[in-house]
Amino acid sequence: MVAALFLAEFLTAGAWPALTRLTSAPAREPLPVRGALVDRHIVPARTARTPLVLVHGLAPEGKDDTRLVAAASLLARAGFDVAVPTIPGLTQLRLRPEDVTPVVASLAARQRPAVLVGVSVGAGVAMLAAAQPEVRERVRLVLSLGGYASAADLVRFYLTGEYAFGDTRGRVGHDPALIETFLRANPDLLDASARRVLAAAAAGVDAPLHALSPDLRALLDALSPERVAHAITAPLLLVHGRDDIAVPYTESLRLAATRPERTRLVLVGVVGHVEGADVVERWSAVRDVLALWTVTYRLLTLASAGRMSAGEMSVA
Repeated sequence: MVAALFLAEFLTAGAWPALTRLTSAPAREPLPVRGALVDRHIVPARTARTPLVLVHGLAPEGKDDTRLVAAASLLARAGFDVAVPTIPGLTQLRLRPEDVTPVVASLAARQRPAVLVGVSVGAGVAMLAAAQPEVRERVRLVLSLGGYASAADLVRFYLTGEYAFGDTRGRVGHDPALIETFLRANPDLLDASARRVLAAAAAGVDAPLHALSPDLRALLDALSPERVAHAITAPLLLVHGRDDIAVPYTESLRLAATRPERTRLVLVGVVGHVEGADVVERWSAVRDVLALWTVTYRLLTLASAGRMSAGEMSVA
């Protein structure tokens, strides 16, 4: 029942506050974490709840982003003890290897192993953190919502609109203002080699990633979860909208192929980029809704679990 109420509220972006109406309001308070700004969301009357760390995407307000606060509150109402760190790079629309630091610190500060949820580009940061030796045994499950696998392919997508993995490929039209904003925030991701790739794409010429300079490729490699996916010991749940125009769903296909064991991939049409899509027009996608319900149910079974059983370890 809780899973159904949670999913209904999430898919309608709070328009139908099914779970909110039936649960106590969570408290929001600072969580002392060395070297990081972190908020904690928890329903005070509840005890022995599973910790959860929620990692935001490109959000100038960080942990104070309105949608992020609403998501953290909903997760707390569902029974989690939620920690939300601000990721400094992502507040400036920048991609940086050091973004993992506040996530690692938040995991280390939790008294018990935590569920790790990453949103959009923040899902990449979450997975990079989950692979760190000092905390990877403190992660019970990683849930990626609209995340990416390859930073190089993600940057190419932002610059050219092209996406591809295996036999799946396509192109979307990006708002020029979005591209300009990304370029201003990430000047070091646009060296001379990247400009040549961009110019080639603008001229309708294929722009191979191997044309990027060694230094830029090294930076992008350091930002790529596919590089460390094998080191993540926790199960992976990858949820992606087929119509996502911010991070293409081929990125989740790529990640699932990189680490297929103990990984579940769910591609759906009832979500766009993380938020619920126009559900009223998509009730025919019953299979998608059921798939999301199974993911939600799997996630929420951990909300009050004291110890993960052998059955919970599988996400197949």
